[in-house]
Amino acid sequence: MGLDRGQVELKGQRNFKPTKPPDWADEEKLFVTLCVLCDPILAYGRAGLGCSPLLPERQTAETAMTQTPADHANIDPAEIEKFDALATRWWDPNSEFKTLHDINPLRLGWIERHCGGLTGKTALDVGCGGGILSEALARAGAQVTGIDLAASSLRTARLHLLESGQQVDYQQITVEELAEQRPASFDLVSCMEMLEHVPDPGSVVQACAQLARPGGQVFLSTINRNPKAYAFVILGAEYLLRMLPTGTHDYDKFITPAEMGRWIRQAGLEMQGMTGLVYNPLTRQYRLEPDDISVNYLVRCRRPT
Repeated sequence: MGLDRGQVELKGQRNFKPTKPPDWADEEKLFVTLCVLCDPILAYGRAGLGCSPLLPERQTAETAMTQTPADHANIDPAEIEKFDALATRWWDPNSEFKTLHDINPLRLGWIERHCGGLTGKTALDVGCGGGILSEALARAGAQVTGIDLAASSLRTARLHLLESGQQVDYQQITVEELAEQRPASFDLVSCMEMLEHVPDPGSVVQACAQLARPGGQVFLSTINRNPKAYAFVILGAEYLLRMLPTGTHDYDKFITPAEMGRWIRQAGLEMQGMTGLVYNPLTRQYRLEPDDISVNYLVRCRRPT
C-alpha cells in the first residue's frame, strides 16, 4: 500500500547529515540517478532505505531552541555569521549565490503576475540578504524596503545600489520588530528562501501578515522536508554538484506544506496558491511547476480586508 508523500521520513532524520562530501567520480550522473530514484521512495517508502510512515512536525522556537536571557529575538547567530562570511559575493552570478541569480527572474515574475504589476506599490523584502530580489522589485517599479540581520550583507546591498542606480531602503531589523513599528504598511511582503534559516518560522509568517495592508499579499518560499528534498538540496546541491556551500541547509529546519499551511492560518492569512520550483539537472534550468512541491515550493497569501 502506498504512503502519502507528506508522510515519509528518513529514520533518525533529525541527525541524518553526512560528515564529508561523498567521493564519487561522476557526480552529475549520480545526482541524476538520485532524481530518478527519489519518486518511488516518496511514493511507497522503503524499509531498506530507512523510511518510516511518520514525519515529525517542524520544531519551533518554544520546543526546540534555548534562547539566551539577553536576547529573545527570533535569531540564529550561526545563520547570520554564515551569510555574513559570504557577503562580498552576493552579486557574483557565478558564486555561491548563483542559484538565487538563476531563480530570481522566476520568482520576480511570479510575484509581479499575481500583484497585477508592481509600479507604485510598496514592497517589503524580508531576509533580503545582498538585495538580489529587492533590487529586482525596485526595477519593476515598486517602492522597496529590504530587511536583514546580516550587517555585511546589508553593506553589500547598499553598495550595489550605487552601481545599479536603484532605490531600496535597507534596514537591519527583525521582521517582528518592524511589524510592531509599521503594521499594515505594505502592499506586498516577500519572504523568500529565509524561513528555513530561523528558529521560529511561524513567528516570521505572523509578522509578515501584520505588515501587509488589508487586501495586501504575502509571498513565501521554503524547502519541503522529505527524503527527496534531502537528496536534492543537501546531497545533490551541496555535496555532489557543489551548487551551494556544504552546511548551507539543515534538514531538520525544512518545512512541510502542512506546517506552512498551519502557520498561515494562525496568522489570519488566506492561502491563494502554491507552486513548486523545480530544477532539471540535465538542462541545469529551473521552472515553476504547480504539480510538484516535493522540494522547493512557493506560497502566495492574502490578508483579508
